[in-house]
Amino acid sequence: MRIAILSPLPPEQSGIADYAQAFCQALADADTQVVTPMRGQVLSVEPEQLSRQMQSADWQGIDLVHVELGGGRNGEYLAIQWLARHRPDLPVTATVHDPDRLIWKPAHLPGWTKWLPAIVYQALVLLLNPLTLANERRTAARLAGLVTLTRVGGECLRERMRLPEDKVRIIAHGNARIAPVALPALPGSGPLKLLYFGFIYRGKGIEDLIDALAILAENQPDSPARIELTLAGGTKPDVAFGHQGGYLDSLRQRLQERGLARMSVQWRLDIATDEIPALIQTHHVMVLPYRESAKLAWLGRMRGTSGALSWAAACGRSVIASDARAFAEEISYGNGAVYPQGDCHALAKEIALLLASPDVLVRRSEAARKLGESREWSCIAAEFRQMFLRLAQRSTT
Repeated sequence: MRIAILSPLPPEQSGIADYAQAFCQALADADTQVVTPMRGQVLSVEPEQLSRQMQSADWQGIDLVHVELGGGRNGEYLAIQWLARHRPDLPVTATVHDPDRLIWKPAHLPGWTKWLPAIVYQALVLLLNPLTLANERRTAARLAGLVTLTRVGGECLRERMRLPEDKVRIIAHGNARIAPVALPALPGSGPLKLLYFGFIYRGKGIEDLIDALAILAENQPDSPARIELTLAGGTKPDVAFGHQGGYLDSLRQRLQERGLARMSVQWRLDIATDEIPALIQTHHVMVLPYRESAKLAWLGRMRGTSGALSWAAACGRSVIASDARAFAEEISYGNGAVYPQGDCHALAKEIALLLASPDVLVRRSEAARKLGESREWSCIAAEFRQMFLRLAQRSTT
């Protein structure tokens, strides 16, 4: 079987690019021939340029095309429409990383719109939303199958795109097989080691984590000496370093202002992929304090998951997360705790629980390890391969 994958791929720095790279390798390991005809390119949203890119690829001998949708990119979405027009014989499937929408803005806007003030551009996107949604529904109906990474994401996608139940399949985020490592010395014998892991920019709720630790310090003055915090992950220069001081600097200043100077805080920025397991396994728990965008709420419900959650399970580490996205579902296996997004007092209570009851860490970490084993990429690739075979055979009958 020969599958073409259309997706962002490394060296691009994004969660979907990392996912797609691992996915391609897992399919290849499962005796599936994988080609990536657009590797090294960014699919254009300009119709003529996109057409040239798609025509330059060799589509002969391809049994099925699979597309990764999400991350604010529209090129892959427009590629689906190109294939529907020019290669209607090819079955096309897609993993939708940010349901309940395929895209969150018009697929193509005139170039001059990028010069609009942000509030005007956002108003334009909102005004055009009914047309965008109608376009998405037509595109979704043309696909042979859609995949979401969570159950709630699949339900939301089916409802918003008006799809039959059998059109959307739920296949969890895969993870690497990583040898288990025992937890560090538990609180009482050593500090509680907290890790934020992911891209570091505004909107990830890192400020809430700092504020929660400050609340805990007010209630338990000795807690800063009993906790070690690591902020780790990728940075985006256009976000992290602005005109009024870098975002990283603003986080450092917030730590000082909240009276956390005594707390051990480490920074691990832009770490290599092969360093991630050791980073996670030297900590007790991952904290993901995400906040959902109020602006996106006008357009739909983002019910995707996070690559960081997948890494935590693979490494046998539990998670404390907000109830943003589909995190509540992903942490419903005994592998952590969920609190209402933006509720810093609730987050402080969850951290305090781990200081007071270290045995909770042991139970949750074991549940995370079992979850990670069930989602190893070999298992996930087998589910995709089964779906691909069924849909490719259907297209030839």
